[in-house]
Amino acid sequence: MEGILSSPFFDQLLQWVSEANGFLWGTEFLIPLLCGTGLFFSLRLGFVQITKFGTACSKLFGNFSLHGKAAGKEGMSSFQALATAIAAQVGTGNLVGAMTALVSGGPGAIFWMWVAAFFGMATNFAEACLAQLYKEKDETGQVVGGPAYYISRGLGGGFFAKALAAFFSVSIILALGFMGNMVQANSIGDAFNGAFGWDTKVTGAVLAVVAGLIFIGGVKRIARVTEKLVPIMAIMYIVVGLVLIIMNAAHLPAVFAEIFTCAFTPKAVWGGVAGVAIAQAARYGIARGLFSNEAGMGSTPHAHAVAQVAHPVEQGVLGIIAVFIDTFVVLNITVISVMSSGVLDANFVEGGPQLRGISLVQAAFSNHLLGAYGAPFIAVCLLFFAFSTVIGWYYFGESNIRYLFGTKALLPYQVLVMAFIFAGSVLKIDLVWELSDFFNGIMVIPNLIAILLLSGKVVRLLDEYNKGVAYDREALLNAK
Repeated sequence: MEGILSSPFFDQLLQWVSEANGFLWGTEFLIPLLCGTGLFFSLRLGFVQITKFGTACSKLFGNFSLHGKAAGKEGMSSFQALATAIAAQVGTGNLVGAMTALVSGGPGAIFWMWVAAFFGMATNFAEACLAQLYKEKDETGQVVGGPAYYISRGLGGGFFAKALAAFFSVSIILALGFMGNMVQANSIGDAFNGAFGWDTKVTGAVLAVVAGLIFIGGVKRIARVTEKLVPIMAIMYIVVGLVLIIMNAAHLPAVFAEIFTCAFTPKAVWGGVAGVAIAQAARYGIARGLFSNEAGMGSTPHAHAVAQVAHPVEQGVLGIIAVFIDTFVVLNITVISVMSSGVLDANFVEGGPQLRGISLVQAAFSNHLLGAYGAPFIAVCLLFFAFSTVIGWYYFGESNIRYLFGTKALLPYQVLVMAFIFAGSVLKIDLVWELSDFFNGIMVIPNLIAILLLSGKVVRLLDEYNKGVAYDREALLNAK
């Protein structure tokens, strides 16, 4: 298969898709579109990410539990839904993506990551509220929801709305369920091969089997796994990362000075590498930040839709906290750990980076804290991060399989995802990475069209919640 993917046809396809991604994720399309949407919702909702942040924190810690009530056809607990959303958001983007932005866009890219995440919190709030408002039950009585549902019903249920919803569903199944899970498995296979020397075929087979057992268990097993895996993996990584940051605390003023200075001034950094243009820093920071926290992409609403809450805003505020945890907590731990450790200064020889991606993170933890255990520790963290993303992305794809084909297609979908996980662990396939980015990009379009057209419903939900008006779902659904 690897030989086939390196044929002239696939080489040309790789070039075409790479060029398309350069436009999609560039400064002329998705970056201003996603950031503009976040700014729009921030203004229209009175900067809900600030005014409701305290409420979001109280909901998070008030609902925290590693042993919540078992999920079922009626959905899952609010915390389980949040954990499933974060499971998808906190993945390789928090390690590999952060380093890509840092190496390619310079320290200034991190500032633009923060900007994108700040506005993205408002977008994620809107997505979660709409997912709650338009959730339904399928033919088996299982609660389902997500963009396909609020696109098709919210935009009137006509041909255009249904076509747009179907376009979104196909895109997300390809982007996340298949190719996205392939690249997550590829990262796990590479990390464990480098840290432990494990054969990628063995890693891939184990991943596929364990994932399959979780998939077959349905929403109940997915909720059980994510409510335990997400807090444990996040706390473990954050604690060790904070220890490394504290050890290098003397360098923190310089780290933040570089981030803010390079965000607005082209400057040569790290061993004399050529200065990074402001537009390049913004492009890499915003694109990688949005890819990591997924705000506006239409993925996490699938989890928020099935939360059992009394009012959509109660889950909407957890959409805010999900983006905050992904970017301002986990991703920042990675970035500040690496920058304060000094490995970046030694990484550039004659203007070129010697280490990229996960290798930079492993070097920081190995050289300055864990020694020989640094690379294995990061490999295990990557396993937790990427595998939790596999679970979340599978579930998001499943929601759209249900929308398009009903429950009869679930078993073939589960088998195919397992096959893609194994293949992704074994193969070196740049084309699949590029295709995943491409379908991630195009699925944003129908989602943003819907949430912008339905923004009035979000405003009304928040306004009524603030005034203590009882939630009347049917009245809201039928309101113009």
